[in-house]
Amino acid sequence: MILAVFLILLFAAVPIALVLTLTSAAYIAQSGNHLLFDSFTQQLFGAIENYGLLAIPLFMLAGELMNEGGLTSRLINMARILVGGFRGGLAYINLVANMMMAAIMGSAASQIAIMSRAMVPAMEKEGYSPAYAAAITSAGGLLSPIIPPSMLFVLFGVLAQVPIADMFIAGILPGLLMSALFFLTIALMGLVHEYPKGQWLTAAEAKKAFWMGLPACLIPVLIIGGILTGLVTPTESAALASLGALLVGTCVYKELKLSHLPEIMKRTALNSGMVIILISAAGVFGWVLIYEQIPQAVAAWIVQQTSDPFVFLLMVVAALILVGMLLDGIAALILVVPILLPVAQADFGISPYQFGVVVCLTLVMGLLTPPVGAGLFIGSAMTGVPPMKIFKALLPFLMMTLLSLILISGIPSIVLILL
Repeated sequence: MILAVFLILLFAAVPIALVLTLTSAAYIAQSGNHLLFDSFTQQLFGAIENYGLLAIPLFMLAGELMNEGGLTSRLINMARILVGGFRGGLAYINLVANMMMAAIMGSAASQIAIMSRAMVPAMEKEGYSPAYAAAITSAGGLLSPIIPPSMLFVLFGVLAQVPIADMFIAGILPGLLMSALFFLTIALMGLVHEYPKGQWLTAAEAKKAFWMGLPACLIPVLIIGGILTGLVTPTESAALASLGALLVGTCVYKELKLSHLPEIMKRTALNSGMVIILISAAGVFGWVLIYEQIPQAVAAWIVQQTSDPFVFLLMVVAALILVGMLLDGIAALILVVPILLPVAQADFGISPYQFGVVVCLTLVMGLLTPPVGAGLFIGSAMTGVPPMKIFKALLPFLMMTLLSLILISGIPSIVLILL
């Protein structure tokens, strides 16, 4: 009955937070143990009583301030210095700029929306097909969950009770690996499709772009450097990033007006509020799963199928690709971590950091895969390209993402060597 309630609500397009809460309430009502309702409210609030969760609205705020204050466009111009002269130069610029933005925003959906507005029109003017321009911009959003900071890493750290700073460090090499594979994909596709040759900036233009972009570039350096050196916690780094973006946007570039702040704060509050409510609802749902001993049942079934950690992780990847096609990444993460993480650690000896990187990256692929594919619809809305055309152009990048997942699953040191 409980599974039926969950599926009916889910496919009736009820908001996922209500799906989780109502399913939990239905379970308690069916169990007849109405004393559990006495703990219901406590579980709702207990799930969000974690200092690390403050990083989520703060990183969202930093991204909003950077986009409104002109920092994003300066980072794109700075990327031209590094890769602008190669064949398919704008494609490389797009990817490098996405790497920079991934080190600030932490949200794939927000990154796709912002970079689509900034990069796709410029690529179309230089002769790139609209579908390819939208596809590479969307592919850059796949870097967001693993290049620190990452909203999914923050949430995974809370759910798994591991240090969020260590999760950020664990994502550095996987992020660089996937970036390198994306660069290779662009190079190979550029040879096949003969993309236009880029132009290197003149010395004067490069110097201007560097000095104009340097203040914006300090934001990701502040975030990652502060965490790696241990000077600040991830939450404190998010606060510093927001303050830095505010100061640079208002005092250096002077594009961010104080009159913009109420609307920025409103958008940040609405977006982060939805995430926090979802986490709260998932706290109750996870409590019900544990009470029902579902993780133990799943563990017993999986152990019967394989005893190889690598095979187990591949099974997780396959299952989560399907889950990610239907559920939002945050909602899916909240659902699967309480069930699968204990199995990974107790029965297969897998590090929570390796498991976290694999799970977060796999779930974000769902952002760009039908039938839900919210990232495809965001890219389509920003560019006017039909979602399925973007998906077809995106397939080489999704294949490289799968290759990254296989390598990360089979070689734990890619994740663990920096810890």
